[in-house]
Amino acid sequence: MAKESVLVIEDDEDIQELVSYNLTKEGYQINCVGSGEDGLRAAKSKLPNLIVLDLMLPGIDGLEICKLIKGDPKTQHIPIVMLTAKGEESDVVTGLELGADDYITKPFSPKVLVARIRTILRRKAKPTDSDEAAVSIHELTIHPGRHEVTAKGKPIDLTFTEFKILQLLARRPGWVFTRYQIVNDIRGDDVLVTDRSVDVQIVGLRRKLGSYGKYVETVRGVGYRFKE
Repeated sequence: MAKESVLVIEDDEDIQELVSYNLTKEGYQINCVGSGEDGLRAAKSKLPNLIVLDLMLPGIDGLEICKLIKGDPKTQHIPIVMLTAKGEESDVVTGLELGADDYITKPFSPKVLVARIRTILRRKAKPTDSDEAAVSIHELTIHPGRHEVTAKGKPIDLTFTEFKILQLLARRPGWVFTRYQIVNDIRGDDVLVTDRSVDVQIVGLRRKLGSYGKYVETVRGVGYRFKE
């Protein structure tokens, strides 16, 4: 059985070595590069199963790399874990909105990094039937297999995170989800949850849904639900 591959895009050689050592010990095949440009080339030439991406990179920064990877049909399916010393909420929110699957701030625990990578790859490898079933409601159709949302047959372009939130809410219309439940469902355990990150993603989702955005309702003091 082939080893799952992880591409590490990080310019700090000490951190490269730390990440590479711990992931190799867990049985992953590791490829480390030191710049965004090299990371893009590596991601496209030999598609990895997951990317660990630093935000502070020489040349093209990590957020731009994330945007380019998620905007390319060839690489958009690759999960991304952001690894960054930039703990500001705005950077985290931006990365999640661009489609990153998780983030870890430096300094970090190698055990936590390994656990999060394992969780993401396990979820990606074993989609449930309910996750893959198309949902049709209020003239919207959400098709997980094609990662596609349409309104009266017209496609709506959503980021990975926006799509997952809509899918979660629409699968159980009328059911209220807390912000923690939303983030936990999308990214698994051990995720630093901020109200701001979920709220910003909901704002973006509503804007892109246009007139259908009214179906994503705020339940004050609790969370969000999709209107029955």
